[in-house]
Amino acid sequence: MKLTITLPSSFQTKDIRTLLEEDWLIPRKVRHFLRVRKNVQVNGSAKLFHETVTAGDEVTLSFEENDYPVPDIALGDADKAAVLFEDDHLIIVNKPHGIKTHPNQPDETDTLLNHIAAYLAPSGSSPYVVHRLDKETSGAVLFAKNPVVLPLLGRRLERKEIQRIYEAEVAGIITEPALTITKKIGRHRHDRRKRVVDEQHGKPAVTHVTVTDRSHQSTWVRCRLETGRTHQIRVHLQAIGHPVIGDPLYQQNAPANQRLMLHARELSLQHPFTHEPITVRTALGLKDMPRRQG
Repeated sequence: MKLTITLPSSFQTKDIRTLLEEDWLIPRKVRHFLRVRKNVQVNGSAKLFHETVTAGDEVTLSFEENDYPVPDIALGDADKAAVLFEDDHLIIVNKPHGIKTHPNQPDETDTLLNHIAAYLAPSGSSPYVVHRLDKETSGAVLFAKNPVVLPLLGRRLERKEIQRIYEAEVAGIITEPALTITKKIGRHRHDRRKRVVDEQHGKPAVTHVTVTDRSHQSTWVRCRLETGRTHQIRVHLQAIGHPVIGDPLYQQNAPANQRLMLHARELSLQHPFTHEPITVRTALGLKDMPRRQG
C-alpha cells in the first residue's frame, strides 16, 4: 500500500520523525520499518527521518502487507452503499434504518460495513469503522478507507472535532425553544442493551437540543452531540420526558411498526491530512422519510 499526501498550506515545517509520530500517529513498529526500508519519499526522493518537510511537499509512504494486515470483511451489496462523500482516505455514507453499522458475527453480510466493503473492493480499499449508529437509527456515518487515517479520525472524534447533528421526533411538546441536557449516562443494571441516567457512576454526556417544529402531540428537534455515549440522544430525551417516537427500548408502548424517528442529518470535520473543512448532509431529512418500518 502506498499513501501520498500533499502537505497543506497551513502546515508548519518539522522533521519527518515528528510528522509520522505526532501528526500522523504512525505506530512505532511501522515507523521503524519505514525508516530501515527507506520507504518515505518527499517529492519523489527518499528521505531520512531527521530531514524536514514543509507546506506543499508531497510525502509518499510505502507499506508492506504485514505492516497493516487487510481486515477480513465479507462482501455485501455494493448497491446498498449510499455514498455522501469520498476521497482517497475517508468515506461518508447514508445508513438506512434497520441495518447494523458493522457485523457482530463473521457470517453476517447485511451490515453497512459489508456493503461498503463490496463498494470499495474494486479499488483495493477496505473500510474501517470510525463511529457507529444504532441499528434503528439512519443517517451519515464516517469510515476510514485505510488504516493510516483511522487513528487520526479517532483522535478527532475523541477531541470532539467531528460534529454530528441529528433530527428527531419526540413524544409530547417541548415548550422551550432550546435546551442543553447534561445528565450522566451509565449501563442499565439488569438489561445489557439499555443505558440509563446515572449521576453517581455514569459518564459525562452533553446533548444540545433545538426545537424546529411542533405538532399536536409531538416535537421535532435537532440535537448536537458534544459527547458520544451509547444511546445518548435516546436516553437524554427519555430522561426529560420526551422519548424519541418509535424507540423500542425507551418509549413505553411505542407505536407498532413505527420506525425510530432519529436520523443523523449532518456530519462535519476537518480533513486530517488536507485540513479542509468537510460538511455532509443527507439529501432527505427525517420528515421526508417513511414513518413505518420496512
